[in-house]
Amino acid sequence: MKIQTTMKTILVPYDFSKEANFALDFAVGLAKKTQNKLELLHVIELPTPTSFSSFGEAGAMSNETANIFMIELIEKRKKQMNELEEEFKDAGFTFETKMIFGNPFAGISKEIVDVDADIVVMGSKGSSGLEEILIGSNTEKVVRHAACPVITIKSEISPSDVKKIVFASDFNEVPASVAQRLKNSIDVIDGELHLVKINTPSMFEHSRVSFQKMKTFVDEFGFSPQSMEIYNSTSEEEGILDYADDIQADMIAMATTGRTGFLHLLTGSIAEDVVNAAKRPVWTMKAKK
Repeated sequence: MKIQTTMKTILVPYDFSKEANFALDFAVGLAKKTQNKLELLHVIELPTPTSFSSFGEAGAMSNETANIFMIELIEKRKKQMNELEEEFKDAGFTFETKMIFGNPFAGISKEIVDVDADIVVMGSKGSSGLEEILIGSNTEKVVRHAACPVITIKSEISPSDVKKIVFASDFNEVPASVAQRLKNSIDVIDGELHLVKINTPSMFEHSRVSFQKMKTFVDEFGFSPQSMEIYNSTSEEEGILDYADDIQADMIAMATTGRTGFLHLLTGSIAEDVVNAAKRPVWTMKAKK
């Protein structure tokens, strides 16, 4: 059954890694529920004068060698993209692929704007991903700068597996754009919402004040949370991760300002830290200034 939603285009940056396949599978689950378009984007980064050999050794790559390498890579990727198009041609939703050349982050950012993406689903190996080439090295930048929601995936999971969603915030000024997109995502995924405010020694706030802010958020945007919690921890990142573990949440959701100001509970750096450290999917969206 098609779910009525404002989500029209799902963008999946894709580098053929295991994590990218996890992200694609999750995005396919969303597309099947909404019957909306899914675009798979592959960015080929052009070789630099100094490149890595097939044995992992840094060294100068001749123009001829670089050209041969690129031609073979492009042909290989074209074949793989065609195979994916064939796999999903009768999946019940529009599936498109696109291959571009250049800087991955710049390419992903431009495509978000060009296709007016409603959500980005991308894979990441997290903080331990030393061998990441395309997606993992750009996830933090996309999380910080994307104007639409980004779901970061690290392991195999489908939308139907997401039963509990934690939205962590200080609830001071949650923009309507973030609240509306969050509500839409929750409706599509069909998960229950749990709100949490992390109380730290440096950013202590009386529970009575925090609960009133949370209630205002709920009333203003029409949420129906399963629970509202004030959680004490030594840091925002640690508190968010620990609370998600405690209630066995399936997804963490956060708003990020893209800034690093001390007075902001969920700054860009904290959002990126959580994305790196969390073992579960993380939904993020940049709050418009």
